[in-house]
Amino acid sequence: MKKNIAIFLVLTMVLTICPLSMKTAFAEEPKINAEGAIVIDADSGQILFEQNADKRWYPASTTKIMTLCLALEAVKKGQVKLTDIVPASENACSYGGTQVYLDPRDQFNLNQMLIGIAVGSANDASVAVAEFLGGTEENFAELMNKKAKEIGATNTNFVNSHGLHNDNHYTTPRDLAKITRYSLQHTDLLNYTKIKHYTFREQPKLLILNNTNKLLWRYPGTDGIKTGTTSQAKRNLVSTVEKDGLRLIAVVMGVDEKGGHFSESIKLYNWAFSQFGYKQLYGQGQVLTQVKVSKGSIEELPLVAEQKVGAFVIKGKEAAITTKIIVPKSIVAPIKKNQKVGEILIYKNGQKVSTVNLLAKDEVTRCSLWQQFYRMFNLIVK
Repeated sequence: MKKNIAIFLVLTMVLTICPLSMKTAFAEEPKINAEGAIVIDADSGQILFEQNADKRWYPASTTKIMTLCLALEAVKKGQVKLTDIVPASENACSYGGTQVYLDPRDQFNLNQMLIGIAVGSANDASVAVAEFLGGTEENFAELMNKKAKEIGATNTNFVNSHGLHNDNHYTTPRDLAKITRYSLQHTDLLNYTKIKHYTFREQPKLLILNNTNKLLWRYPGTDGIKTGTTSQAKRNLVSTVEKDGLRLIAVVMGVDEKGGHFSESIKLYNWAFSQFGYKQLYGQGQVLTQVKVSKGSIEELPLVAEQKVGAFVIKGKEAAITTKIIVPKSIVAPIKKNQKVGEILIYKNGQKVSTVNLLAKDEVTRCSLWQQFYRMFNLIVK
């Protein structure tokens, strides 16, 4: 009896002294009413929660994440411009379901088409963009599958750009999380997925698009990404939320209940944000180091972080976050502003978790012959 009382008193003292750490250690993971689900840290890609994450499932319109990704990558590479007019073929105009009612006479540019896809989940706009970038939708699907393999989404197969049902068109929660993480790191996808309303056309009939992702209204910090619903796929949602510096990506697939893809995602976010936080070391745009410039108008160039620098942590648990800066000894002018010059590696407890690019703070032009002579003269005098 005395022994039992002693054990009880010790446990009471431990819980009183360390309530946060004990809560973290024994926090129960949520049970998600879906065919599969996953939550990852967007920076490192570390999995925080998974449930049947490798189950093959039909993506429906979450397919359009890859369509948007490839289009925005093509813009970033200079292959196309957002101002380019995207032709609306008879084939593209024939697609039903969610659409922006394209007509072959329309003259919408790529930027408008991408908004139609991201906000209105337009199938016709998806096909038009696919044909614009790939020549045919079949060719574009090959590009989608090639990119999926590059990303590591090896349990995915795309046969179209929109997600209308096809038995051979499938992915998994894990693969969708990988595709989304890649898209966030390499494109400006969030500039499109956070738009709540958009007037696509005013004539001949007003068309205002309302974003299908209701988490934009219901869960603070949400700025993406995409819903997907068909009778075969049921209800899917790929979303992302940033709170106190921590950005998470959640995927739920195959939800039966109406609106359940939103409520199940909220359940995941509530649990994840109660367990994990973010430790920031440096802010986006902060000068972290300098690099010597050869033949430039200046001799040293400040380098800034492309994104915030830090790592996710388990609440109530200590973690050593360290960094390592990698830059060349010198760089030859001319140098463009925001040109990548180096990297900063982020480590947690000695293991690398992510990398952030270091960019040129300013443009550096090549110095004149007179400036080169003057510098050489100073070196000789010294």
